[in-house]
Amino acid sequence: MRQSSTPRRPLTVRHISFAAAALLLAGCGTATTAGSGGEPEASGSPAPCGTPAPTAPGGVPQPTKLAQGGARITAAGPTCFEYEVTNPNSEPYDFTVVFNGPDPGQGAAVFGGPGGRVGNLTRTVTGLAPGATEKGRIDLTTPGRTPRTGQPPTLTPPEARVPKPELLKVRSVPTAEAPNAGGPCPASGLRLYADEGDAAMGLRVVGLHLRNCGTATVTLDGYPQVQPLDLDHKPLDGVRVLRGGAEIATGTGADDPPRRIDLRPGEGARTTLVWRNTTEAGAGEPLNAPYVRVRATPDAAPVMVTPELDLGTTGRLGAGAWVREDSNDKPSPAM
Repeated sequence: MRQSSTPRRPLTVRHISFAAAALLLAGCGTATTAGSGGEPEASGSPAPCGTPAPTAPGGVPQPTKLAQGGARITAAGPTCFEYEVTNPNSEPYDFTVVFNGPDPGQGAAVFGGPGGRVGNLTRTVTGLAPGATEKGRIDLTTPGRTPRTGQPPTLTPPEARVPKPELLKVRSVPTAEAPNAGGPCPASGLRLYADEGDAAMGLRVVGLHLRNCGTATVTLDGYPQVQPLDLDHKPLDGVRVLRGGAEIATGTGADDPPRRIDLRPGEGARTTLVWRNTTEAGAGEPLNAPYVRVRATPDAAPVMVTPELDLGTTGRLGAGAWVREDSNDKPSPAM
């Protein structure tokens, strides 16, 4: 469960006609702009990666599969597509952008082509300044296997692919609150990040991992402070954060008793978030909290993780007490 998709002003998105969508994905051609009737008009200038994404009058990107959360696909063709990420916030932000299709950089065919793998293509932008835009380009030409020694590698032919890049998810966190599983030690002296979690029969479990990378001992006081946040990074109303997970499920690792832990430099601890995605008729609207702001102790610097809480209509999130964790047992981090 990716912590990979926001206090930002989301781009307004409108629907596009079938003809305009077909023009967008038609491959290399001419640049287009929106005419007075909302339909693209040819401008006569060639596009680097095919046809630019249509925009409505006033430059509003469309549709949702091409623009969301400050990111948008700006041009698409049979061999590549281009995108950009803009930070509309007043402080630096880290962005994680997920497109459909496996990553061509990993040696797989693209978007369902021959040999393609299940998975998505993810790009990250870190420390993007307020108002700044970063552009990227993804080449869809993937080298094929050489059938005999001495023959040059071939490219998967464009007609064998389905070149329909789409934005699946955009997630962003303030750079100052970004999870940190490696690299330089944060100013707080603590690394905190979420793992990929586990799910079965509607039960969700995500681990939070803490590492003292500083020079002073840190005392943990039993439970972390946990605050679920909505897509705009605002506190989510209607969610009870429970101390421990026994009311939700047993055996998840979230029901150990609280105890004081003196975390010396180099030592680690973990806690567990647990919830169910059960939805009951007549119980209100399902609640979703993509983000969670976590403080290891009441006076610790906040860290924003992305466990993608799908709380259903339960309105409950269990947070276990801190327990010691050996550095050799740390799982793979997620955002």
